[in-house]
Amino acid sequence: MRTALLTASAILATSSMAIAQQVEPIEYTLDNGMHFLLMPRDEQPNIITAGWISPVGSANERPGITGVSHFLEHLLFKGTDYIGSSDPQADQGFRDELTVIREQMRAYTLDVQYKRMYAGEIDNPWDPANDTEELRQMRAQMTALQDQQGEITIKNEFDKIYTGNGGSGMNAGTSYDFTVFYINIPSNKLELWAWMESDRLNNPSLRELDAERFVVIEERRQRLEATATGKLDEQFNSMFWVASPYNWPVIGWMSDLMAYTEDEIREYFETYYQPANLTGVIVGDFEIDEAKQLIDSYFGQLENKRAGAAPLVTHSVPLLGEIRFTGECDCEDQVEVRYRSVPFGHPDEAALDVIADLLNGRTGRLYKALVEDQEIAASASASNQSQKYAGSFSFSATPKGSASLEDLEIAWLEQIDLLKAEPVSDRELQKIKNQATADTFRGLQDNSSLFFQLAITEAYGGYEYLNEMPRAIQAVTAEDIMRVANAYFPSDARAVSMYTRKDGGEVTLITIEEVEASLPEEMAAMIMPQLQGQLAELDGLSADELREAMVEIESQKEMIPPPMQKLMAFIQQEMQIRLDAIENNGADASEGGDE
Repeated sequence: MRTALLTASAILATSSMAIAQQVEPIEYTLDNGMHFLLMPRDEQPNIITAGWISPVGSANERPGITGVSHFLEHLLFKGTDYIGSSDPQADQGFRDELTVIREQMRAYTLDVQYKRMYAGEIDNPWDPANDTEELRQMRAQMTALQDQQGEITIKNEFDKIYTGNGGSGMNAGTSYDFTVFYINIPSNKLELWAWMESDRLNNPSLRELDAERFVVIEERRQRLEATATGKLDEQFNSMFWVASPYNWPVIGWMSDLMAYTEDEIREYFETYYQPANLTGVIVGDFEIDEAKQLIDSYFGQLENKRAGAAPLVTHSVPLLGEIRFTGECDCEDQVEVRYRSVPFGHPDEAALDVIADLLNGRTGRLYKALVEDQEIAASASASNQSQKYAGSFSFSATPKGSASLEDLEIAWLEQIDLLKAEPVSDRELQKIKNQATADTFRGLQDNSSLFFQLAITEAYGGYEYLNEMPRAIQAVTAEDIMRVANAYFPSDARAVSMYTRKDGGEVTLITIEEVEASLPEEMAAMIMPQLQGQLAELDGLSADELREAMVEIESQKEMIPPPMQKLMAFIQQEMQIRLDAIENNGADASEGGDE
């Protein structure tokens, strides 16, 4: 299942940090501060993976504009002042008029509609169903202008130019800590990429802003509000992070999505996506001198239009007790126990990663104890997520048979006590280190995975991590594991969530149609044709292989970017259906998502 999962989302190639021990890109920095990592390699002839990354994500936002990083990701696909319209001058006029009306509607909503909401007259001040006559008139005027603008808009022209020149896989991703844009191109189209991306960064049109706002709102509904546990997870995360900027979702709060203005979006873009805050990454079959010349010619023209972003000040306060969160949903019963761990690059990150590896997999401690020996869990996994400013370590499980969520929690605490009190054997520890070495090798197999490793670690703090982390993993000792377990898994400072199925409720199956609707158009075109083949691969897996694959996905859950969450939930669902069928006297597995 690893192959199918990585095909579905190249970003997840970095989730286990399976990284080469010696990665030495050529560094190149322009006068405007834009930094480049150049990695020529000929393992894939005539192919380049190229893109750029900004160390900005939802953690850099503030209440009032949460979700703006992800929203900008959408808008940057809409073209530039010159790409995406058959009449750029007229298009600019429509954009100016729409901005005026949009500001009028926002001011009216904040003044009149919010007062009506606080008075109990309406429940949502942004819902068109609650419009006053004045708002209806403004909305009609806006719609008329959008219709006229639509006549000169060239839909998806950015993608069409790339694909017409042999490009593939154009995509982007936004997380708590970074935003990345990338594409695979033929080696002789590097100049096209340099022109397209420098224009995207210099002259983003923010065209179709209002229409895309509702696309993002619908995306939020599908991925959070319409999923079985989405709204519960959102509240649990917010409780866990307290003051940290990780306590709002990457996609943002609904009220903020409706409220921020084009001026706020542009200010945010010019602050965080200016050249001094960007890193370009080029991996594949290209000539260094040619690449530097193109970088100078195109990206060297970019200007820093604002002062640099202020450093992030607010950080999360320690947990002073146990947080317990319970909820009901149309879902399988499930429990999560979560602790604060460490940020990216912390000296204890390696030991925490090793602990997660000790616990995970078909030969890991959780599977052996909870699934095989005690037979109380259908699935169980652990994960350490070290993000830029903070980290978390979590245990997740679903019960089997008559076992309760409390039984799973007790079994987890027993495993933690073993880690705290008993040294891991040399053999068990060496097995984990050997696996890490194998992962290191696999991480070099294609341009795309190496691109993401370079880009994301550079955004987190520096690509040198790629060389340092494997050595840190190999240096972890049994004593380190005991020390770290005692330091980061306290019994009196943790967060526990327990979700149970509603009385009489049924698990709502995700359909393939819902998966396709949840994906951005460009991503859906790339992924959906492969999905049926991936489902067919699942049919050939044994029960043990399905359990192992489910553990792997669960351990990567928090690293899955928002655009991929419904897809990953669907794959987990299909695995569980097939596993249940095998366990129920070998009954045939069916694709529940199609029914």
